[in-house]
Amino acid sequence: MFSKKMQEALNDQIHHEMESAYIYLAMAAYFAEENYPGFTHWMKMQFDEEMIHAFKFYDYIHSRGAKVVLQAITQPPAEFDSPLSAFETALGHEQKISADIHNLYALALEEKDYPSLSFLQWFIDEQVEEEEHVGGVVEDIKRVSGSDQGLLMLDRELGQRLPPSPEEE
Repeated sequence: MFSKKMQEALNDQIHHEMESAYIYLAMAAYFAEENYPGFTHWMKMQFDEEMIHAFKFYDYIHSRGAKVVLQAITQPPAEFDSPLSAFETALGHEQKISADIHNLYALALEEKDYPSLSFLQWFIDEQVEEEEHVGGVVEDIKRVSGSDQGLLMLDRELGQRLPPSPEEE
């Protein structure tokens, strides 16, 4: 079992992951309404991935003999100015989640909670990938800025995203 402070911080991270999922689902709804099926698909896959992350924390807390305490999730934005705006918002959110994970790692280090350090290392590596992927989409959208054909091609490309891999689960 771990300290009350660590337990609360891990429960907070479930909240952050669930909130992330909800934000991606809101973005998927926005893209569906704007008739971007590829962007919609990509955001739904991101929703699935964030839910997997939330359940990793959920299962980890239980595995350490602690209690999961769920928190309310705030309503995400329903509108975005453009596909670029939505993906920039996603990138900013991934950067926030990275900072949250780093803070958890620092707390685990401070508390000498070695099992949590091991557990959190996967998330540190995962967040590097998340920021790289979302940042890449932001750059791609900027490259095709002003080109409806370019945006359509990017939408089709992102529609090919595969579901989260087995190691995500």
